[in-house]
Amino acid sequence: MASSSPPSTAAAAAESIHRSLEELTSSSSPDSFDNPRRFTAFASRLRLLLNHHHFLKPDSLPPPLQTALKGIASDLSKAVETVSVYRKRSKIFVLIDCKSLSSSLQQHSSAIASWLALIESSLSDDFHDLRKKTSDLASDMKQSHFTVTENEERVHRTLQKEGEGRQTSKAVQSAIIMDLARCLGIDSDNYEELTTQVKLFKTDLTNSNSVSSRRILVSLEKILDNWSIVPGMSTLNVDRDFEEEAHILPFKNFLCPLTKEVMKEPVVLESSQNYERSAIEYWFERCLEDGREPTCPVTGQVLKSLELKPNIGLAGAIEEWVNRNVEIQVKGAVEQLSKESVEVEGIERVLDVVYKISEEHPSNRFRVRNAGVVALIVKLLRNSSKSIGTVLRGKALMALLSMAKDEESKKIMLEEGITRLAIHSLIGSSEKEKEYAVKLLLEFSSDEACCTRIASEKGALVLLSTMAGNLEHPALANLAEEVLTRLEKVEDSVEHLAAAGRFEPLLRRLREGPDDVKVEMASIIGRMTLINNSKEQIARQCARTLVELLSKSEGRTPSLQALNNLSGLDDNATILVDSAVLPALIAILLQEQGSLPEWKELAASTLANIVSNPGHWELAAIDKKGNLMLSESVVFSLLGLLLVASPQCQVCILRILYGMASSPQATESVATHIKNSPDGIYTILEFLQYPEVEHRIHAFKLTRVLTEKFGHDLAHELRISDKLPLLKEKLLDNQSTDSEKSDSACILANLPLSEDEVKTILEASFVSWTVMTLKKQQCIPNGRTSRPTSSMSEGLLGLLLHFTRSLDRETISMVKEYQIMTIFCEQLNFAAKPRVKQLAAFGLKNLSEAGRSLAAADPEPPPPQGFCASLVFMCGRTSKEPATCPIHNVQCDNNSQLCLLKSNCIEPLVGLLHDDDTNVQIAAVEALSTLMLDNSNGYKRAVDELEKHDVIAAVIELFTEVRPGVLQERALWMIERALRVDGPAHRYSLNQSLVRALVEAFKHGNANAKRHAQDALTNLKQLSGVSGQASSHSRPRR
Repeated sequence: MASSSPPSTAAAAAESIHRSLEELTSSSSPDSFDNPRRFTAFASRLRLLLNHHHFLKPDSLPPPLQTALKGIASDLSKAVETVSVYRKRSKIFVLIDCKSLSSSLQQHSSAIASWLALIESSLSDDFHDLRKKTSDLASDMKQSHFTVTENEERVHRTLQKEGEGRQTSKAVQSAIIMDLARCLGIDSDNYEELTTQVKLFKTDLTNSNSVSSRRILVSLEKILDNWSIVPGMSTLNVDRDFEEEAHILPFKNFLCPLTKEVMKEPVVLESSQNYERSAIEYWFERCLEDGREPTCPVTGQVLKSLELKPNIGLAGAIEEWVNRNVEIQVKGAVEQLSKESVEVEGIERVLDVVYKISEEHPSNRFRVRNAGVVALIVKLLRNSSKSIGTVLRGKALMALLSMAKDEESKKIMLEEGITRLAIHSLIGSSEKEKEYAVKLLLEFSSDEACCTRIASEKGALVLLSTMAGNLEHPALANLAEEVLTRLEKVEDSVEHLAAAGRFEPLLRRLREGPDDVKVEMASIIGRMTLINNSKEQIARQCARTLVELLSKSEGRTPSLQALNNLSGLDDNATILVDSAVLPALIAILLQEQGSLPEWKELAASTLANIVSNPGHWELAAIDKKGNLMLSESVVFSLLGLLLVASPQCQVCILRILYGMASSPQATESVATHIKNSPDGIYTILEFLQYPEVEHRIHAFKLTRVLTEKFGHDLAHELRISDKLPLLKEKLLDNQSTDSEKSDSACILANLPLSEDEVKTILEASFVSWTVMTLKKQQCIPNGRTSRPTSSMSEGLLGLLLHFTRSLDRETISMVKEYQIMTIFCEQLNFAAKPRVKQLAAFGLKNLSEAGRSLAAADPEPPPPQGFCASLVFMCGRTSKEPATCPIHNVQCDNNSQLCLLKSNCIEPLVGLLHDDDTNVQIAAVEALSTLMLDNSNGYKRAVDELEKHDVIAAVIELFTEVRPGVLQERALWMIERALRVDGPAHRYSLNQSLVRALVEAFKHGNANAKRHAQDALTNLKQLSGVSGQASSHSRPRR
């Protein structure tokens, strides 16, 4: 009952004092705490004192007495507030604030004592008895001490620490409950009363903003929730379905007061109370951490000694009880696991029991093992894996993992094939199953023999490697990595690890091991099937080591096999060359007399792989003198060895020669050396008819490359050996491979055939076959075509190109019949190699030139014949003659196959002007140039027609963008022709880009370019910007 302000009059003060004293002394229930009881006793004495008649008229009292009454009223009202907290708030709330509450009562009690001393000094001697009572009360209140008890102090400190949000063990929680209950005067087993007190405390905090108090509430609620769980037999989790009657319940003294579980290591304190050692140690640590003296949780006694004496007798009794119950549980487990039908719930209980026995009573593992439970669990995993599901598989593995700490049990598991079952669980659907599977493998990997067994299991290392690389589950990844790390230390696991893509153990041994180990590692690499990434990894780390092994006789075969395997990756060619492999391989293949055939074959195969990737080997020395692979001596030696080598080595040599001859940097030198070698070309041509397919394939490839450089020499040799018909036969033979066919076509296309040879080979039926084959290839769905298919198109177009070089009336009729121009035009739009487009453009050029030649030879249309002739005779010629072609100035029908305009070839050719390949652009310009051959009759009309098809604009754009050279010269020729006509000359006279390009060509071009540029500038009337005189080569305007 607090007043808002001190009383202003003595009467008001007296009234306030009487109200406060009434509230303090009228409580019907006794106070739970000592401090309010003592203060209430002082209040009763003060009440009797102030009821004296001398204080009946307060306002008539002397000023000192009035002042004292006002002071007592103020302090007494505040003390009433403090006492009301003790009485109205929950006991837990009071304990949390016990220090501040006792301090408040101490302060107000001392203040009231001072006011009473003032009253005593102000009373006259006539009130001797009143003065004596006042003096005694003042003295008692002044000397009184309102303190908290030791138990309250401990609980207060503990609760304050709980308010800091610390983690608390179950044992400490139990001790806190015991201390709290003892302080509250409640039995620690009286859960309902404890819960009531916590609920009251929660109510007190309804309007509180104290974070610390709310943390204490949360902690107490959590502790009570844990405390409410009756542990019973949690230690063993006995399944009473096993054997209800035989089960023996524990005695009460078997249970630790703090953990409520059967003790494993009982100790006794000086208070004669028994506890689990770990539990009481936790409690002592908490006491010391909180700065309080350790106590016995049950009795609250402050301990003078922290000595923990083992209770041997109790421990023996507990052990006997545990053993008897373990026997009961093991017996039940055997019965459950031996049932024919799987009962999921029963199996789950058994696995939990086995795990708990093994973990909490390891000395009883032998009972589990001897009863056959371990073998039964492994059998369950093997025979009923699918039916029990991933959860039970995980629990089974967990139980086995625990039992694996027993060496005899581990042996049983290995005999029953647990490693294979654990590996199978690595792909389980639950993380728990995977976790216990990899943990089980980790447990077994501590033994070298077990490591070998794990590594040899199919798929084990692949699964472990995949798991180790899975960053989404770092815990599993770390476990798998640890298993793999242990496996790496075992020699017998190295090859298995490498097969799973884990090469570091093998590579480390190859780099750092003794010679015999290096040889063994090289042998492993040589016989493995490697992916490209692995080939590159091995080459980068160990190529030099493998090359060094070539110098040792015992290491030559395995190192050659390994190098050959690595050379199968194109990107490794540079690495191997940098590792100085070429000198060693050349020495084995060409220089050493005693090299075994197998060594030569492997060396040749490796060299063939390396030289098939141009760009690096061409500049690498093969001996101390600095000779190169493309040197004459090497080529001659290879050709000489080709005649005497084993069949497999012959194939590799042909591959080497083909790879060298195909390199842009080496092709001229190598082809020249082959041509200049004695019987070199003849030797290669002999392999075109070799019985073995591989020999023929690479011989045809090499011959194709040689015909591109020395067609006349190859044609001469083929004629002498009568092998020209063979090429055609290969093309038509269904037994030939696609590679042979395509290369045969390219060889024939590259050869300078005579007119007779063209007519002999390219007779009508063969032309028909060629056209049909090209059309079939155009029907292949869009996408990447194979090399033979692309080369076939190139070869067939080359054959048709032969056909178009010399046309007579017979061949012209074949051109029309088979629509050769249309075939060429279609190749421009077909997704093909640049070479194919180039050949097609050249074919169109040849046919267009033939068409212009025929038009020039027969400028007038043929006279009408037959019925039409009689009509003309009777009626005369029609006034309107048939339209003539703007290009040829004669009548060109839509199927003439000799006119680019009528065959719709102009637009595709214009499209080629934007091609990325310069040779294709040149061919397109040359084909379009056939449309602008100067003739006096209708030239302007031809140029106007080309303008309609954007030919002139496209050529001018090309001319202004390309560098000086053949392409620019060809384009300049066309531009000069077009600017002879007034219309284009006028339109392009203001094109500054064209003018600048023409000026540059005039200044820096060759003689032809200068002449054409000068004429073009003259036609543009821009010659004054170049020279001051007119061109002597200017053409008349059209």
